[in-house]
Amino acid sequence: MRYLKGSMFHTPEYGQLAFIADALIKIDADGMIQQVLAPADDNYAETLSTISSELVELSPTQYILPGFIDLHVHAPQWPQAGMALDIPLNDWLQTYTFPLEAKYADLAFAEKVYQDLVQQLLSRGTTTVLYFATVHLEASLALAKISGGAGQRALVGKVVMDDPEMNPDYYRDASTEQALADTETFIQTIQEMAPAYPQGIYPVVTPRFVPSCTDEALAGLGALAQKYDVHIQSHCSESDWQHEYVRTRFGQSDTNVLNHFGLLTPKAVMAHGNFVDAVNAPIFVATGAALAHCPISNAYLSNAVMPVRRLKEQGVTIGLGTDIAGGFSPSLWDNIKQAVISSRMLEEGVDPQLPARERGVAESRISIVEAFSLATQGGGVALQLPIGVIAPGYTADFQIIDVADEKQPLDQFGAAQTPEELLQKILYLATPEHIREVWVQGKTVFMQA
Repeated sequence: MRYLKGSMFHTPEYGQLAFIADALIKIDADGMIQQVLAPADDNYAETLSTISSELVELSPTQYILPGFIDLHVHAPQWPQAGMALDIPLNDWLQTYTFPLEAKYADLAFAEKVYQDLVQQLLSRGTTTVLYFATVHLEASLALAKISGGAGQRALVGKVVMDDPEMNPDYYRDASTEQALADTETFIQTIQEMAPAYPQGIYPVVTPRFVPSCTDEALAGLGALAQKYDVHIQSHCSESDWQHEYVRTRFGQSDTNVLNHFGLLTPKAVMAHGNFVDAVNAPIFVATGAALAHCPISNAYLSNAVMPVRRLKEQGVTIGLGTDIAGGFSPSLWDNIKQAVISSRMLEEGVDPQLPARERGVAESRISIVEAFSLATQGGGVALQLPIGVIAPGYTADFQIIDVADEKQPLDQFGAAQTPEELLQKILYLATPEHIREVWVQGKTVFMQA
């Protein structure tokens, strides 16, 4: 048994901020939260006085936040983060991304990159990640092992891209049959490995996106996801190019195409969704599939701003993703801020030549607390896992933030008068140096030197 005592923020429901000063969190041997007590609770003082196991007590300047959940990371693209974001998506893939991803046939190179990436994400408070790997079976397995060994919760997909007309000769699956066989082997191997990692590692069926896959591969992957009841990830309505390609090939939206092939389920997360309209959104609601909002990446490569508020009002589940390396930053802290900025730009519009009333999409803005929800509670709902909320029955995944960092104190003038104002300052101004510790499943996996 382990106890953590400190003031905490979380959103038990989307956009609904909860704050408990001096909370006492009881964590069992499996890393699950058993109890969260506030000082006003009848048994708070008694429980505190009788603790005989480990108690971690935070200082008054330290705060507990849920671990962040990144719903979209292209792990092999980490070396190119921050490069060539000024060119169109398809050119970016062909010129930079595919040549880089082809290098992961070299297992030693793959392991070196993945070890660094996992530590970079953990140090920024990201406790759960939905990863794209590459077409290479062994390197994809290595990503799961490295993440699991570091204590990070990882959902990993061996990428499928089998269409010889749409993928380069030097980087694609050898055949549709081999792609499906390798995917099944990957699923089985990860499921055999999983008991060694208590925080969880999970296999994910991963068609890169509709343009990269044959009909046979899409159908086969849908069947495998159903056979093994595993997670699914892909891209959906990301850019003008992808969106229009699918309409030209199938005569319908990629939401409909993905659903037709059995790739929209309660365990499915589709990245981007910028062009998911009011007609297609109910398909996500009906199937239980979720969207991963990647606001930084969208600003560079996606030709649109995701209408988060409209989709949430329609009932779509949404979480947050960095989309390394289409998004330059490995930090969900940065993407939380950008989610708010992008929503304001969508609402206000960006063309000064238009009248104000015509310039934007009315009632599109989201708040910083709502963006915080996307990175925590929303991600847990999207993955159908008990994560992202600090409450009994959820995993003990935490970031411990110190607002009194010597070099960068966040509230030295006492301007924040309410818990929400303090959280706003933390979310807007905190840097990795403010993250003192990161816990996953009740265990410390990162500590600031």
